[in-house]
Amino acid sequence: MKEATVASRSIAFIGFGEAARAFLDGWRTCPSFEARVSAYDIKTDSPDCAVRAGKQADYSAAKIIGASSAPEAVAGADAVFSVVTADQAHEAALAAAPGLMRGAFFFDCDSCAPQTKVATAEAIEAAGGRYVDVAVMAPVHPRLHRTPLLISGPHPEAAATALAALDMSARIYKGPVGAASSVKMIRSIMMKGLESLVCECVLAGTKAGVVDAVLDSLDDTYPGFGWRKRSAYMLERVMTHGLRRAAEMREVALTVDLLGLKGEMSRGSVEWEQKIGELGLRASGAEIADYRLLADRILAALDRRDDGFAAKAPAAPTSRAS
Repeated sequence: MKEATVASRSIAFIGFGEAARAFLDGWRTCPSFEARVSAYDIKTDSPDCAVRAGKQADYSAAKIIGASSAPEAVAGADAVFSVVTADQAHEAALAAAPGLMRGAFFFDCDSCAPQTKVATAEAIEAAGGRYVDVAVMAPVHPRLHRTPLLISGPHPEAAATALAALDMSARIYKGPVGAASSVKMIRSIMMKGLESLVCECVLAGTKAGVVDAVLDSLDDTYPGFGWRKRSAYMLERVMTHGLRRAAEMREVALTVDLLGLKGEMSRGSVEWEQKIGELGLRASGAEIADYRLLADRILAALDRRDDGFAAKAPAAPTSRAS
């Protein structure tokens, strides 16, 4: 962060996962950053005590205030960042709205259909907040708080000024609420769609024993893309964040549907993101850079899951002679 004073006195996160931690880590590289930071994450309400404890540990490790509810988290904050999964975004905003300070910015960074954001904006504005449609246009690592953002809605200049005070890289995309998100959603047809294609291609190629020949051919057809490196990156991202990506792609499919088209490719992407995300796999060390190791782990986990399903399935009834 540049040597500039951060204007926000109090910042709140709704959702405290990778994006929230990345923004916070970036801000804290500036010695002048002294804002009070609070957060509420729905995982603290999980019936699983290990999940609850894990999120409380995240709060402690980040040295922030862990709130027991969304209204408590946003109370007194002049900047609120919603960074939850797409399927929870609208409900999270409704939950937080009663606690918003009048005039507080509500930066909706969630990957939702434009129509979802319009409905959320109405609730936030009615509660006295200033809603900002934010599209996060790249992974939050390695750029952290400097990750490129597009913003749109009724308060673009004031919102851009507030984000600049946090040394964030925001660009105004002129238009109503939903304009910035339309860019993100339609871009995701390609970005997350390519991830899903890579998953299907690499896993099928691995099972058939031809994956190296396939990737060699792709490198010849699309020189400079680096299919091996990118395949490893995409497989790891889907392993780690597949469920979140699946939720986003459901919103992408809805976006396409509401444009009068059929979001069939986006729905196909949902299946792979969901299937691999549900495995709960995490890559580390040398695995992260090796598509072969990642593919082997995914295929082994899929086989175990399918075997488990087969074992639990009731036996087919036998026919009886009358």
